[in-house]
Amino acid sequence: DILASSRHIRVELDGETLADSHSPRILFETGLPARYYLPLTDIRMDLLRPSATRTSCPYKGHAEYWNIQLGETSHPDLVWIYRTPLPESQKIAGLASFYNEKVDIWVDGEMMPRPKTPFS
Repeated sequence: DILASSRHIRVELDGETLADSHSPRILFETGLPARYYLPLTDIRMDLLRPSATRTSCPYKGHAEYWNIQLGETSHPDLVWIYRTPLPESQKIAGLASFYNEKVDIWVDGEMMPRPKTPFS
């Protein structure tokens, strides 16, 4: 399921704000934490560097990734986007998401615990 929301989502890494949004789409998948897909206008695109990584999901389609560059430190493949997802996932087209397992995500001012998943 993919739901539009007005929840306030803030994404941080090493104390640096990477994204701040009041218009996320929340994607719910069996066995994984909820993923927050955010408009690119709400993301610090100046901190993102293209990655060569590409993945495929049978429900969402093909994803492209970005690395996060904070100073001299590169954090690989923490952000992804489905530019042209499969029909059942069109609600996340052109929105980007972050690995909850590897960044700090604040929902309505409350920091969410980092979940333990195969992506941790």
